[in-house]
Amino acid sequence: MIFKKIKFLLVGILLFAASSGFSQQDSQFTQYMYNTGTINPAYAGSRGILSINGIYRSQWVGMEGAPETLTFSLNSPVGLKGVGLGANFYSDKIGPSVESNLTADFSYTIRVSPLTKLSFGLKGGINILDIDVNKLDIYNPNDVNLLSTNVKSPVVGVGLYLHRDRWYLGLSSPNILETEHYDEIAVSTATEKAHLYIIGGYVFDLHEDIKFKPALLTKMVSGAPLSVDFSANFKYQEKFILGMAYRYDVTLSGLAGFQINDNLMLGYAYDYDTTELGNYHSGSHEIFLRFELGTRARSSMNPRFF
Repeated sequence: MIFKKIKFLLVGILLFAASSGFSQQDSQFTQYMYNTGTINPAYAGSRGILSINGIYRSQWVGMEGAPETLTFSLNSPVGLKGVGLGANFYSDKIGPSVESNLTADFSYTIRVSPLTKLSFGLKGGINILDIDVNKLDIYNPNDVNLLSTNVKSPVVGVGLYLHRDRWYLGLSSPNILETEHYDEIAVSTATEKAHLYIIGGYVFDLHEDIKFKPALLTKMVSGAPLSVDFSANFKYQEKFILGMAYRYDVTLSGLAGFQINDNLMLGYAYDYDTTELGNYHSGSHEIFLRFELGTRARSSMNPRFF
């Protein structure tokens, strides 16, 4: 069958996957460092307070059917010593498909030294993939194979998170299960594979008012080249954040953040596409919002800003 309206988009996705070096199966954010729970369940509760986060990403602006992603998460320590809980939701829309994911996180933290903590995390939930063929310009509307598809699959993830006030290291897989999606004639059309994430960062004091945090995210998935994100952020007077990020051979990004008050933070990122696909769109935008209940984040979390 010929899907006229999404032909260009599909070509773009193939070009992007070939040149970028990572799979599009898992949503990836430029401001991932503020939404770590979506990729590592061991992060839940690590900030010591109730933290509520939201990110909206509009990718490849100007391309018809381009990806739009919305994610919402919250996490907090609970009354039991060392235990943290979290919840995550995301919706990833691209062309005629919408992939939604709802998960819960559990973490348990132990001290491996007076200042160093190691957290173990588990993630569980459900993933829903929905394809609406009514949104396509179909060559033959009576084709019996072109039925709306709604596929549900379980999510099971694991993670480790080692951290102190000034640095962190994480290793995780948000979903260790491999899921195959089939069409109406039982031919495999898509496979969702386990992704492995490695994250790390360190906070340096450059001045009494200025902190500097370089960070790294590496993503590995079978059948795709390695994906590596580098970022560097400067924080001024605990209020203003400016930085840049580089996804190897794919995008160059600018980041900005503002701590509006003790509880509320707003962030923005813009991605410039360095691949051939960048000739056909005007970049990608992200808006980030974090709300934290209580003021302990300002007093006990410094000097970290992760």
